[in-house]
Amino acid sequence: MGWIDGLQKAIDYIEDNLTEELDYAEIARQAYSSSFHFQRVFGILCGYTLGEYIRNRRLTLAGSELASSDSKVIDAAVKYGYDSPESFSRAFSRFHGITPSQARSRKAELKSFSPLSIKLVLEGGNVMDYRIEKKDAFKVIARRKRFKGTGDITQQSIHSAWEECGKDGVLETLCRYITPESVFGNSIVGICFDNPNEGDFDYAIGASYEGGEPAEGLTVEEIPANTWMIFSGTGSMPDAFKELWKRVYTEVFPTSSYQPSGGMCIEVYKSDEVHSNDFSFEIWLSVAPGKMK
Repeated sequence: MGWIDGLQKAIDYIEDNLTEELDYAEIARQAYSSSFHFQRVFGILCGYTLGEYIRNRRLTLAGSELASSDSKVIDAAVKYGYDSPESFSRAFSRFHGITPSQARSRKAELKSFSPLSIKLVLEGGNVMDYRIEKKDAFKVIARRKRFKGTGDITQQSIHSAWEECGKDGVLETLCRYITPESVFGNSIVGICFDNPNEGDFDYAIGASYEGGEPAEGLTVEEIPANTWMIFSGTGSMPDAFKELWKRVYTEVFPTSSYQPSGGMCIEVYKSDEVHSNDFSFEIWLSVAPGKMK
């Protein structure tokens, strides 16, 4: 039950600090995770980003406060994290459909975005295949990129990184390092690095490395010895990818003796036919027995 407990702890932390400056890395630490890994799973499970959740909760409280007290608009703007009354008014109007001044009317209709509460719901018994593999440290050759962790790190950020590697020939170069006997065989991989104590997030696109001079712009990265829980998926991207992530965190981890360990994961893409309806891929998640650590 470690993942469920960690997610609820992170949500409680957000709710307790909605009028304070929220550090996304600190929120993720409440769930024993890295910033990106937490944001990615949160977005897939909830259908909206972490930033959208925080913003909607703050605007809900701001609306209630303006409607039930004599608070000034400028004071509400500062209290709920806005740089100016103008930016607060724009966000408030988009969310509630009325201006902050109009919210003072007793007849004003306001919107409410309720806080999340994690519940374990029993549904039909589904079969989900996975395997556990313990691997010694190994190397990959990759294009590594750092994303600032001060705000939302969206899936679009990762998609843009892949597009960039395709356009400038990096994917073609990486394919030249692939050997069938390597860890990932003939696959290109995406690697989410475990940085649980840092706000920034590193993501790399690479392939197994068996030696040779790294091409310009590529680095050799060592993946530490780890226990991996490996899930296979097939289907139309990106829906099949998101669905597998969701099933892992709603069907497997709530009842598994293994839990995510940090935030390191590897996405294994077995072909370049990403638009195929039966595209095949794997998700490797670093895990440890028992509760998350």
